[in-house]
Amino acid sequence: MSRSALRSLFGMAGVYDFIIGLVFLGFGPRLFAAAGLTQPNHWGYIQFAALLLMIFGTMFFAVARDPVANRNLIPYGMLLKAAYVGIVAFYWAAGDCPWLFKPFAVIDGIMLGLFGLALRGTASPPVGNSEGGNR
Repeated sequence: MSRSALRSLFGMAGVYDFIIGLVFLGFGPRLFAAAGLTQPNHWGYIQFAALLLMIFGTMFFAVARDPVANRNLIPYGMLLKAAYVGIVAFYWAAGDCPWLFKPFAVIDGIMLGLFGLALRGTASPPVGNSEGGNR
């Protein structure tokens, strides 16, 4: 994956997660009502998750700025995506997942795969190889 493709991928991931977090933070009650979902017993649960998405979005912007230098952050983004996809997939398979959350799981599953490719694509070649590496 080229450096510009990496930057675009993580820039889009940053915008995606930050905006989703911002929408749930600012408009959670309206969004739940529009989707016909039961309101949580306390909005702090949704607000906390929304802020976490915004934090991860900010982290993705850091990766977009310099994917190689910030390669160490990519696995955390992969864990975020795997956690969300896993939870939604479980409840989706059990027949108990509201439609609102399904498109995000599909998109996050695609991002998880792309993040894996990005992680592999930013790996450094081994030091001291037989091709004339450091001595």
